[in-house]
Amino acid sequence: MPNGSTARNNAIAWRSREAPSLEAFEILAEDAFARLPESFRTLCGGVVLRVEDFPEDDVLEELEAESPFDLLGLFQGVGLAQAGAVADTGRLPNMVFLYRRPILDYWSENEETLGEIIAHVLIHEIGHHFGLSDADMERVESQVED
Repeated sequence: MPNGSTARNNAIAWRSREAPSLEAFEILAEDAFARLPESFRTLCGGVVLRVEDFPEDDVLEELEAESPFDLLGLFQGVGLAQAGAVADTGRLPNMVFLYRRPILDYWSENEETLGEIIAHVLIHEIGHHFGLSDADMERVESQVED
């Protein structure tokens, strides 16, 4: 059975693999960002991408999360829609946080690739920056390069 042996070889290949480190996860996030549509990336200008294991406790409290695994990503800053209403002086740059451990936990329970999940979370969080609807974000996601 060729399919059975292929599945076995794929499964055995996992024997020596480890979960991606923060550094490897940052590379995956940068790759996911590079695969987004160019027009979408261009608009991101000053958005800083950060990868952390978990959200900070104050973020979890503010969002009333029940568990540190509840939050896969977060946009923090002033969205483009509100940019004119907030003074730029002393303002931190807009940031998108991707949380490695919750994303890995979600990945372990779903049938998507890790790259697909990272791209999805990235698009969703950047979408908050642009004030995009869920339908708009789905359209961007459908344009992600393989």
